[in-house]
Amino acid sequence: MFTALHSPLQQLKHTHLSQLWVKRDDLIDPYISGNKWRKLKYMLQDAIANNKHHLVTFGGAYSNHLVATASAAARSGLKSTAFVRGEKVNNEMLVLCSLYGMELIFTDRESYKNKNVCYAEYAAKHTGTYFIDEGGASAEAVQGCAEIITELPQDTAHLFCAAGTGTTAAGLWQGIQHAGLKTKLHVIPVLKGGEFIREEMSSYVNTDHTDLILHTDYHFGGYAKTKPDLLAFMKQFIAAQGILIDPVYTAKMFFAIHDLARHNYFEKDEKIIALHTGGLLGIMGMKDKLLP
Repeated sequence: MFTALHSPLQQLKHTHLSQLWVKRDDLIDPYISGNKWRKLKYMLQDAIANNKHHLVTFGGAYSNHLVATASAAARSGLKSTAFVRGEKVNNEMLVLCSLYGMELIFTDRESYKNKNVCYAEYAAKHTGTYFIDEGGASAEAVQGCAEIITELPQDTAHLFCAAGTGTTAAGLWQGIQHAGLKTKLHVIPVLKGGEFIREEMSSYVNTDHTDLILHTDYHFGGYAKTKPDLLAFMKQFIAAQGILIDPVYTAKMFFAIHDLARHNYFEKDEKIIALHTGGLLGIMGMKDKLLP
C-alpha cells in the first residue's frame, strides 16, 4: 500500500507572488491523505514486521487521523481501535471509521489525558496491539514526512506547513537539514501559544536555527477555531484556485502566506511551496459555518 510516490506540484495564481506552488499531498489518497499517509507509512511497516495486528490510537470526534488509521488498518488486514475524546457523538468521520471496522471507545476528557494508562489497560486485555499516538506523532512519522523534501525542487526558498503537533514540521526540517538545503521552513501553528511547537519538534530535530521560523499569529482563536475573515478567505481561495482547503489547518497556512506577501515579506521571484496536508474530511465538522 505504501509504495513510492511523488504527489504533484501545482502553481497557484497570486497577485503578489510569481512563484507560489502547492505540494498536493491531498491527492495521495481520499482517506489516508496528505501527512496522514506520510506519518503512518513506517508505523504500519513496523507493526507488521513485529507481528502486531491491532492498531490502537487516539483522537477527537472529527479527527482525520482516526479515519486514516482505520482505512490503513483495513487495507493492511489489521484491526483498529480508537479512544475518542469526549462524549459519544455520531458524525460523518466516525461513520467512516466504523465502516472500516474500527472499534470506537468514547473516553471522558479527564481519562483521555492519561493516554498511556488507557493504552496499557487495553493492551493488557488484547494481544498484538500497537500504539499510535494522537495525530500519529512518532519518530517513524518524522521519517515519513522527511521524505517529502526529496520530492521538492532544490531551489525552493520558502516551504510552508501548518502544524498541530509539530511532527510534520519536524520531518520537513529533518529532510532539509539532511539534504543540506538553504530552504527556510515556515511553520504555522494552528493553536494558541504556538511556540510550544518548537519544543515538540526538538524531540526529533535541532530547532535552534534562524531558517526555522514559526508564525504564531495565524491561529484565529485556537485549534478548530475560525473567524469570519478566515472563512471568507477560504471560500475565495477555493473558488479562485479550484483546490479545496480546510479551516482547521490549510486555510490558516494559505492565509499566512497571503498576508506575508501583502506585507512584502518575500523577495521578488523567490520560489515558495506550501505543503497541502490533506485533512479535507474535517470540513464536514464546520459545514454549518460554511453554508451561505
